[in-house]
Amino acid sequence: MERTFLRRPRAGRSDGAVLALAVLLLGGCASLQDGAQRLATLGGAISPYRMDILQGNVVVREQVEALQPGMPRQQVQAILGTPLVASIFHADRWDYVFTFQRQGQPPQRRVVSVFFEGERLARVHADGELPSEREFVASLPVRRPAGKPPVLEADEAQLRAAQGRAPAAAAPAAAQPPAPAATAYPPLEAR
Repeated sequence: MERTFLRRPRAGRSDGAVLALAVLLLGGCASLQDGAQRLATLGGAISPYRMDILQGNVVVREQVEALQPGMPRQQVQAILGTPLVASIFHADRWDYVFTFQRQGQPPQRRVVSVFFEGERLARVHADGELPSEREFVASLPVRRPAGKPPVLEADEAQLRAAQGRAPAAAAPAAAQPPAPAATAYPPLEAR
């Protein structure tokens, strides 16, 4: 007697019901993820700190304008810095990649490629318009704490009060014995 291990579909279940159940479960995952995000930020009132991520070389317009065709590699490296990508398969190409991510700002990404013919600069290609140094610095707003900045100047009364305390503080220092003379140490390396 042969037994078959194939199961028959149960009565009352159809492929449509299974598909509907799967759609409901997957839809629930999305709402759970959204709910978890709202819980993590306490209803959107606060958000977790995400540190700034700066990677690569910042290359600005002034640096690229300083490059001239025919420059040796060492001079290009002195102006732009060490390239982030220098492939052995593309020995005549250096890529300067810059990425910056800061919470609450769109990410920045720039690529500048420098091409050589032998040991001399042939051309430079940037993937868009590069900012000037001033524009780049202005695009990075500094987070300052809210509130009034502290006053960094002392008025006459505060100066007199500080001068009145200074001699009393200086007296114990004068009563201490003088510091010992500098000691001669042997050289670190054998001669």
